Amino acid sequence: MTPQRTPKLDRGQVVDAALNLLDEAGLDGLTLRAIAARLDVKAPALYWHFKDKQALLDEMATEMMRRMTGRAAQDGPAEDWRETYLRTMRTLRAELLRHRDGAKVYSGSRFTDTGYAAGLDASLRLLTEAGFTPAAAARAWQTAYSYTIGYVIEEQAMGPNPFDGAEGYDVDARAERLAAHPLAAESGRVMFLDFDEGFEQGLAAVLAGVEATLLG
Repeated sequence: MTPQRTPKLDRGQVVDAALNLLDEAGLDGLTLRAIAARLDVKAPALYWHFKDKQALLDEMATEMMRRMTGRAAQDGPAEDWRETYLRTMRTLRAELLRHRDGAKVYSGSRFTDTGYAAGLDASLRLLTEAGFTPAAAARAWQTAYSYTIGYVIEEQAMGPNPFDGAEGYDVDARAERLAAHPLAAESGRVMFLDFDEGFEQGLAAVLAGVEATLLG
């Protein structure tokens, strides 16, 4: 079936509808058919703009990146590489948390434009000016980036869900199941409670690690 163009529909409208549906139904409930119903069009109309669901996810991730870049720009430039390193990852986490399953959408997606490149280039330049080689700067950045996305995937899976009011992982029940293994039992209170503190502690460890092993 040849996709039919719908003059009133553009890519931005599709992405906005997809992000709204994501918040309501999660990634499992995000289907082209459901998005089309929300936009009051037939599903084939979406294929004029996106060849498949992955293409739509790529554009959704790109839109999240654009919004994150815009918010980061409001903070102004940072001269110290450590400040930039920490602040960028905090901003990334905040953006991923704005959407239900936001980290899953973002992970593995390919940006559809190069709007991220200028900011990335400036951040990597700060690292190289501080003494990192270009390769070490890239590795240091990737390490924090991967940590942040992975952390939020776990946080959104195990923590409270602000989109539907669901409570987070029952650490007391977990502790009871693991009573014969006291250290493992108590670890749940660290891993599954206070995700803000956990993120900050982990990010500080990443920063210390890349500075100790990759700088100079």
